[in-house]
Amino acid sequence: MSRVSRRRLLRGGASVLAVTTLSTRGASAVPRPPADADTVVNVVELGAVGDGQTDDTEAFEIAYTFAAARVSEGVGRVVIEIPAGRFLITRPHALLNGVAPPRPASGLRFSGAGRRMTSLVFRPGTGPGSFLCRNQDVWSNLSFERMQFRSATPGASFFDSYSTGQAQDYRFSECEWMGEWGYGLVLSGTDTNSEMRWEACRVGGRYRRAFLYSGLTRDGQQEPNDQDQFLNYWFTDMKVEYEWGNFLEFPYGGSIACRGGSYIITGRRPQSTPEYGTTSTFFRFPVARHHDSVQRFHAQDIRFEVRNPDVVVIDCVWNGGTVHFSDCDDTALAYKDFSAEVRPHRYAVGPRGPLIRYDSCQLVGRHEYRPASAPDPLPVLARYDMCLLRSHTAHDFAVTGGTGQVPFVRFVNCVDAGTTHGSPASTPSTPSTPPPCLAPSPSPSPSPATAPEPSPATTPSPQPATPPEPSPATTPGTPDTPAPRDTGQADCPSPRQKSP
Repeated sequence: MSRVSRRRLLRGGASVLAVTTLSTRGASAVPRPPADADTVVNVVELGAVGDGQTDDTEAFEIAYTFAAARVSEGVGRVVIEIPAGRFLITRPHALLNGVAPPRPASGLRFSGAGRRMTSLVFRPGTGPGSFLCRNQDVWSNLSFERMQFRSATPGASFFDSYSTGQAQDYRFSECEWMGEWGYGLVLSGTDTNSEMRWEACRVGGRYRRAFLYSGLTRDGQQEPNDQDQFLNYWFTDMKVEYEWGNFLEFPYGGSIACRGGSYIITGRRPQSTPEYGTTSTFFRFPVARHHDSVQRFHAQDIRFEVRNPDVVVIDCVWNGGTVHFSDCDDTALAYKDFSAEVRPHRYAVGPRGPLIRYDSCQLVGRHEYRPASAPDPLPVLARYDMCLLRSHTAHDFAVTGGTGQVPFVRFVNCVDAGTTHGSPASTPSTPSTPPPCLAPSPSPSPSPATAPEPSPATTPSPQPATPPEPSPATTPGTPDTPAPRDTGQADCPSPRQKSP
């Protein structure tokens, strides 16, 4: 890859300083080097100092202008290299300024020396409304790697992305955000703004709204379905450890997957707001109605910390779609006095969902369900399978306002706070009646009519169409072969009898 120095850029008629940005002229009018090789542009060679004191804005503007002019046949040909240092940027859009009407371009890469080794400090004159990057339907296939972004003006934002079909395929690898931001990334538009991934990144700092927010209402878009093309956001091996604010907020629906990492909110909002109060939420989905394909959320292998009652893991009011937590744990601070009564998972549910499932999770406090008013009982919408309920029994873990069992929530083979030490089943601590006992069947294989019924604690609302599984507490021996009995009477211990 060829390298471009400041001297070459400023030489003769090819002077990049004489080139206006693509917001005012088409890319075809901009002189550019031959398209025979990809090019690396180093901002230090363009005049950036990187001492944290000198204003390096101009060097970044030159680098981006040259990269925009280097687009050939719709493909970008420039890597902007940012070495180790602390680079001060004071003007909005200096890092990326993709503004229509130029033709779409695919491929622009910003490469640093390492997270915190390369630090971009954004200090505009005013915070709200100031973005370090903007992409308005121009760039796809953007890559940011191995660098830190820091807001030095409270309320400034990192990235404004607007799309009617072009802005997509963003990748952030080994990046970090620090300081107080209004937004991290804010998405809007009627199409695309999709296929974005974050890998091994750290989200720190503070957020007045959210780190990733989709989407702002603009250009007459008022209804949720006006901008519902927010699809495929992947967060892998993240360290999400920030002071306050929301991590993901999707008023306009989304298809989101978070896999691996640690998620911690370390403090509280400094003051209550009408929209958020003092609550900070990792995953906030505050609007009910969306297209069917953009109501999907999956979290896997994540360790959450609920450090105070104002921390919420998820608050979802979708009226359809799916929510799935697999092998997650939020019990790190379950020993705290407030932990038993926190409600870090909150849902509004209706006849069509969302369908909610927890597999092999360890859960603190209670989960709150707000059912929609309907003339008929809701179907089973939520299922907890092989989970540990740290603070409560299955009978009072899911609540709709007060306490008491919720009929549309099912527990399967869970261990709860009332389980006797060593007992394999999740049962209430003081059952009102002993489990049903049946005499042995004369046939080697019991018929459906004599099959043991499930324990009420593990299956609060069985479906008639599905044969219920036997409860381990009422079926000794192996799952496939009933234990032999010496008499024709039911081999059932007394309620006062201890389990062997």
